[in-house]
Amino acid sequence: MSCPPPAQGTCSSQTGTDPIGAHQPDVKRTPWRFTRALGADGHSLPEVFSSVRVAPEGAGWLRRFLSFVGPGYMVAVGYMDPGNWATDLQGGAQFGYTLLSVIMISNLMAILLQALAARLGIVTGRDLAQACRDHFPPAISFVLWFTCELAIIACDLAEVIGTAVALQLLFHIPLLFGALISAFDALIVLFLMNRGFRYLEAFIIALLSIIAVCFGVQIVAAAPPVAAVMAGFLPRASVVTNPAMLYIAIGIIGATVMPHNLYLHSSIVQTRDYRRDDEGRKDALRWATLDSTVALMLALFINAAILIVSAAAFHGTGHQDVAEIEDAYRLLSPVLGMGLASTLFAVALLAAGTNSTVTGTLAGQIVMEGFLHLTIPHWARRLVTRGLAILPVVVVTALYGDHGVGKLLIFSQVVLSLQLPFAVIPLVMFVSDRRKMGRFTISPGMKTLSWAVAAIILLLNFKLLYDTLAA
Repeated sequence: MSCPPPAQGTCSSQTGTDPIGAHQPDVKRTPWRFTRALGADGHSLPEVFSSVRVAPEGAGWLRRFLSFVGPGYMVAVGYMDPGNWATDLQGGAQFGYTLLSVIMISNLMAILLQALAARLGIVTGRDLAQACRDHFPPAISFVLWFTCELAIIACDLAEVIGTAVALQLLFHIPLLFGALISAFDALIVLFLMNRGFRYLEAFIIALLSIIAVCFGVQIVAAAPPVAAVMAGFLPRASVVTNPAMLYIAIGIIGATVMPHNLYLHSSIVQTRDYRRDDEGRKDALRWATLDSTVALMLALFINAAILIVSAAAFHGTGHQDVAEIEDAYRLLSPVLGMGLASTLFAVALLAAGTNSTVTGTLAGQIVMEGFLHLTIPHWARRLVTRGLAILPVVVVTALYGDHGVGKLLIFSQVVLSLQLPFAVIPLVMFVSDRRKMGRFTISPGMKTLSWAVAAIILLLNFKLLYDTLAA
């Protein structure tokens, strides 16, 4: 099969038509105002675009599903990074199981939003950053890029702190040296990407499995009361009316629904070599949605497990003031009566920090190339963003000592939450527009639900800002 000239779009290894014109520059066929991204065909992550073969359509459903498994777990990493630990630990210690409802609701929001991000990427062949640049005037695109970079730096900040704290707890490495060591994680990404995208996915899934096993053991050791845990999943008005609880609740939402994950997911779903026609897109969308839903249910388990262990160990034992990861580490083993509990906690934290840095690297590349059409070496990009994240850690540690880092970690998650509307609103706009999505436009019911989620996020953010300024 011969490929058309680059200006005419992509050439998949499988035949098919392209009725939506997702890759065509003719504005009469699509309202996207496409500009040429760097890379042979303007693809997102061009080095791995359509690089993963999928099982043929006649294969069994399990083979077919497994060939699409991977992107969802890479996205799920962001929903259990060290920032989640800080908010979940503090929420469990202060308020018991009450904020489990916030974890559940935010996870359901994440499942919906990530499904929309996958839909955008699969249907249009554009990631969210490219779509924003194509659609919005340059000034708005620049603002969206800037806010997304802030979110990535805030997320990086959480990863730096989490990795540094884990290294300190396990190997007694000073916090500042641990933060500096974390700057070289770009080597992991470069090595695995050179081996193939499947190797990167396998690495991520392996570390997620370690985290799940560690917290599974801790839940058994904590033996929380089942009735109290189940009651915690029921929403309560006090979450909104209590300013202290609301602050942590918004931090949980910011830590769970990660804005840069929407950019990441809309890109990496395109690594699969599915047919680029309507039927191929429909099939890919089904499997990609299932992949991310299952993966995010694992994230729900881990986030809930962190809060449950914290509530069981600290809330009812006179340790409600536990807010630092280091304090939780020191208290877990004696409180639970299990010598291995603290070690498992630190191992899981190190796995979470390492995992998050890998996906953060990809998200940073996608955002920079999509919004700015600027490509710099991955290691250089990673060292710049990691340097921006390390600087606040150094300053806070110098001024307030190691205990100030915990508050910085919570604050980073609130910053993430404040950036959410800048990613969520454009995403819902795009997948709701029939001119852009054709037959894949979301249904009226899904559109209503998606805008409701966006409205909830906006209202919570306005409430947080009001309470902060009024304090």
